[in-house]
Amino acid sequence: MTAGFSFFIVGWTIVLVSLMFIGGYFMFRKFLKSMPKQDGKSDLDWQDHYIDKTRSLWTEEGLELLNELVSPVPQLFRDVARRSIAAKIGQLALEEKAHTITTDLIVKGYIVATPKRDHKWLIAHLESKQIDYTPYEKYLNAES
Repeated sequence: MTAGFSFFIVGWTIVLVSLMFIGGYFMFRKFLKSMPKQDGKSDLDWQDHYIDKTRSLWTEEGLELLNELVSPVPQLFRDVARRSIAAKIGQLALEEKAHTITTDLIVKGYIVATPKRDHKWLIAHLESKQIDYTPYEKYLNAES
């Protein structure tokens, strides 16, 4: 066995073990989200609940804005991001007893549901659509 082949085998082993650790990390996160909490429902159950309860409140414009906001997310994770953000928007809509999902609720829900690093892109997108984001400053500056 040559030294080059030995390095190839060692390198390939490191790559495979690394990929298994990365996959295991994401699988474990999904597993934790599916574990029931004290109320008997998991985070994923609550997401489905909020989406189902508010499905009729969404307008075409609201869905388009949500799709625009999740467009920078890589295609592989976009559906998961859209569902989690829509669930947070639905939760806010139910708490406020809203009759329709408005731009205000969408922006608030996006800010609450996303990490702080995504807020810079949101501000730029709102400015390009000429939407005033000053009412959301308290949500943008709050610790997530």
